[in-house]
Amino acid sequence: MPEITNDLMDMIAADDSASQISDKIKDVLYAKSAGRVDAHRPNAANSLFGEPPEEEADDEVNAAVAVAADEISGDAAAARESGEEE
Repeated sequence: MPEITNDLMDMIAADDSASQISDKIKDVLYAKSAGRVDAHRPNAANSLFGEPPEEEADDEVNAAVAVAADEISGDAAAARESGEEE
């Protein structure tokens, strides 16, 4: 990005035409916005077509959620009372 700023500053210092400087600024802004659009495109497409966003599953978190669900539902307490340990 600094090379773009240097190019732009050189154009201003060299007294290039205003339309050339304006075009350079538009090119820089277009490149930045295109990068951001590309970064968000997969999530937007998934949300439009009803698929969940791409996320990596964490085994430790999934295991903790399963244990908590068993505790909430009472399955873990029933297993402890019957002598079954997980």
